[in-house]
Amino acid sequence: MEKLCYETLEKQGYDGYLLKDAPERVLQFGEGNFLRAFVDYFIDMMNEKAGFHSKVVLCQPIAPGLADMINEQEGLYTLFLRGFENGKKVNDKRVISCVSRCLNPYQDYDAVLACAENPDLRFIACNTTEAGITYDPACSFTDVPADSYPGKLTQFLYKRFETFGKESGKGFVILSCELIDNNGKELEKCVLQYADQWKLGEEFVNWIKQENIFCSTLVDRIVTGYPRNEAASICEELGYQDNIIDTGEVFGFWVIEGPESLKEELPFEKAGLPVLITDDHKPYKQRKVRILNGAHTSFVLGAYLAGQDIVRDCMEDEVICGFMNKTIYDEIIPTLTLPKEELKSFAASVTERFKNPFIDHALLSISLNSTSKWKARVMPSLKGYIANTGKLPECITASFAFYIAFYRGKQLTEDGLIAARPAGNEYTVKDDRPILKFFYDHREDDARTLVHAVCSNEEFWGEDLTAIAGFEDAVAGYVADIWEKGAYEVMKGCLDK
Repeated sequence: MEKLCYETLEKQGYDGYLLKDAPERVLQFGEGNFLRAFVDYFIDMMNEKAGFHSKVVLCQPIAPGLADMINEQEGLYTLFLRGFENGKKVNDKRVISCVSRCLNPYQDYDAVLACAENPDLRFIACNTTEAGITYDPACSFTDVPADSYPGKLTQFLYKRFETFGKESGKGFVILSCELIDNNGKELEKCVLQYADQWKLGEEFVNWIKQENIFCSTLVDRIVTGYPRNEAASICEELGYQDNIIDTGEVFGFWVIEGPESLKEELPFEKAGLPVLITDDHKPYKQRKVRILNGAHTSFVLGAYLAGQDIVRDCMEDEVICGFMNKTIYDEIIPTLTLPKEELKSFAASVTERFKNPFIDHALLSISLNSTSKWKARVMPSLKGYIANTGKLPECITASFAFYIAFYRGKQLTEDGLIAARPAGNEYTVKDDRPILKFFYDHREDDARTLVHAVCSNEEFWGEDLTAIAGFEDAVAGYVADIWEKGAYEVMKGCLDK
C-alpha cells in the first residue's frame, strides 16, 4: 500500500481540498495529536473557507518526536472527528494539508532559527504541555537549543529581532494553548526573564513588549489521537498508508484573548469556525471548568460506586444523567456570569460529548487527583450557590460525600490506596501521597468523624469547610446513606428533592 503523499492522492483522484504550496506564515512548537487535531484543523479550514493561504511549519519540542513520519508524508495526515452533533452520530474525515514540514531542533537547530528570517512568518502556536511553560535558570543563550520551551522561544525571538531590527509589523502573534491559567501572559513572563538573565538588551525587551502579542487562549476538544486498534482497517479503507492518523471529538471551541485587530488577521469568523477572539477569555474558561470539568468531578465518583465504568453508559442511566443535569442546570449555571442561553447551549453540548460512541472515557481515569479537582472545579460553584441563595446545593453537597466514600480505602500500596465497591471488586485511588495517607489513617472512622476530618483539613481546601453552615452535617448524612443504601439511591434521593 502506498504511503500518503500528494502523488498518492493525485493517483487516487482525490477531490477534497488540498493546499500544496503557500507561504509559511505559522510556526508551531508541538507536533503531537492535540495541535494537529485542533490548531492545524482550524488553520486548514481557514485556508479553504477564508483564503488564509498559509502553511504551518512544525517544530517538535522534545526528542524523540514525529518529525520523520510527518516529513515522509509531506505534512499530510487524515483527521477523523467523531461523536454526536445535534443528536446525530457523526464520523467526519478530512485530509489536513496546511502542514509544510516538521523540524527537529535537536538535529538541526539552524533550520528552526532560519524560520525567524522568513518575512512572511507572523504567527506562533504552541502546546508544550502544562510543564512546558516554565522558567529554568539553568538554560543558557548559547545552548543549541535551550532546554525549556520559553528559552527556545527567546532565542527565536532574538534571531527575529537581529534580522528585522525595529521594523514595525515583524513581531509575532503568539497563541499559547497550554492548559495553565493565563498561559500567554505566563509565557511572556518567562521570555522576559530569559531576556534579562541573558542580558539581551533593553531594545530587545522593548521590542518583545511592543511588537509581539502574547495571547492567552482556552482550548476545548477531546483528542483521542492515533487509533491504534483501528489503524490497519482504516488505512485499508482509505487506500493508502497513513502512519499519523489523528482522531478527536466533533466538538471544538477556541477562545483567543487579544485585540480586535486579530479578527482581520485571523479570519476564523469569516470561515464560520467556532473560534472566538475577545478581550477577556476568563468567563469562557470558567464556563468550561465549572460546567464540563465540574460535571465530571461531581458525578463520576458516585457513578463508579454505583457500578458504572465509562461516561457514555452513565448518560444512558436516567438517575445518573438526571443527577448530572440537575447539578449543571440548577446549581452550577446560576453561579456563572455569561448569558444564561449561552450557558445552557454549552451544557447541552456537554451531554452530547459525554455520549460520544467513539470514546470509552473511563470513570477511574477521571478520578485521578480528585481532591485538587474538586477544589478547583466544584468548590467555587458550592460557594457561589450559597452566596446567591443562602442554601446548600443538594447535588454538589452529595458529590463531596461521593468523593469521601470513594477515597475510603483499606490498604496503602506503592500504586495507590486500594478500596472496594459495594459489589466487592477492588479499585485503586490515585492522588498525592499525603492525601492517600490521610484517608488510610482514617479508614476506621465512622461517617461523622471522617467527614469532620476531611472538611477541616485546610491543607486540602485552603480553608476550613466546617465553617460553611450546615455543610458538615449534610455531608455526614450523605456518607452514612452511601454506606447503608448505596450511591445510586443517594443520587435518586437528590432528584426527588
